[in-house]
Amino acid sequence: MPPKILIIDDDSSLRRVLEYNLEQEGYHVYTAEDGAAGLRLFEERSPQLVITDLKMPGMTGFEVLSAVKERAPATVVIVLTAFGAIDTAVEAMKLGAFHYLTKPFNREELKITVLKGLQLQGLSEENRLLKEELSGRTEFNSIVGTSRAMEGVFSVVRKVADTEATVLITGESGTGKELVARAIHSGSSRREAPFIAVNCAAIPKDLLESELFGHVKGAFTGAIRDKEGKFQLADGGTIFLDEVGDLPLELQPKLLRVLQERVVEPVGGTSLQKIDLRVVAATNADVERSIAEGKFREDLYYRLCVIPIQLPPLRERAEDIPLLIRYFCAKFGAEGVSFTKEALARLKEYAWPGNVRELENTVERLLIMREGDQIGVDELPGKISAVPPPAEGGVLRLPAGGYSLEQLEMEAVMEALNRCDWNQTAAARFLRIPRHTLIYRMEKYSIVQPGRK
Repeated sequence: MPPKILIIDDDSSLRRVLEYNLEQEGYHVYTAEDGAAGLRLFEERSPQLVITDLKMPGMTGFEVLSAVKERAPATVVIVLTAFGAIDTAVEAMKLGAFHYLTKPFNREELKITVLKGLQLQGLSEENRLLKEELSGRTEFNSIVGTSRAMEGVFSVVRKVADTEATVLITGESGTGKELVARAIHSGSSRREAPFIAVNCAAIPKDLLESELFGHVKGAFTGAIRDKEGKFQLADGGTIFLDEVGDLPLELQPKLLRVLQERVVEPVGGTSLQKIDLRVVAATNADVERSIAEGKFREDLYYRLCVIPIQLPPLRERAEDIPLLIRYFCAKFGAEGVSFTKEALARLKEYAWPGNVRELENTVERLLIMREGDQIGVDELPGKISAVPPPAEGGVLRLPAGGYSLEQLEMEAVMEALNRCDWNQTAAARFLRIPRHTLIYRMEKYSIVQPGRK
């Protein structure tokens, strides 16, 4: 998605010129004729950069600067000032403005100033995210990612965390399902109560019922005293049932009863025990296939899957890999270690069947075995260094069986529009075609912005 820029100036001609020049650079631009309208747009659109005139009727540029910095301190503000009023611009910089442009200014000067401001804003935001991940000040703790796929996961977690809804997290092994479960717990009103994690696939089948639901003295050989199960231990808090798809069929009715009635019957017991807890489950199995094969109860699946969360595999969010690597370097006390551009390219191209867990183990091994403070391609494991580097500018990985050219073209248009926040001028520039050609392709494939008819 292109950076968003807000222009606030009472000079309509200057606004149009600025808007045109910045859109030509691929930015998503909003304009306002005065400070009050500009602040409304700022709150609605959350731009990364604001360009404001200092001298305007009504709210002055100084007041706009102050209001913007109060609402979002990381926002970059560039002020416009008339020739001979440099002292005023310097005063604005003391109050938090990034830079100033003296009228009249040329396009190149505007381009360079905006680019530098956005680079600073991007670095500040990246540092903020990384610091929050390291310090544990966010409810997501050690879940690292800024990709669109992970932002979608974060959005669902924020919405459901402080509810009582049962959540089913699906995804491949190593994608961080337990981390998401813990984030849900820490964002809920139950955060001070226990979080009990159970791996249903790791406990022997003949012990699992007792582990989950507890038992009474004498229930079986070796039961010399009453024992609380994981459900009783989680009372008041959250129980996380990992690999719930592997739960034996004969135990599934008992779990269903817990979900429906919030009662537990210990093994060998004759009375029911009331419990108050939140259930979060996870699996890497194809549960719908298990249902079709008669290995998993359909009614239990729908009880567990009130809120589904699908975690993307690492290969589908490769843009998060550099941030994850920096996070792991800091975690292992090697903040000063870097990776060459070529090494990062190979790491991003590798498929990561073990997902984030495999990446963490790889980084730890590389840090232990490194020769210096920069890790290159020759130090990567053979299976990763053997991955061919991406061709210069190459983006396609077509299936061996062939692919429709029309489908490919339609996907390219959709990708460009999504990246450019449906700004047609920016999307056309991204695809290096005239805007009217883009519009023709949109009409050809009936491509319409979501939410619009």
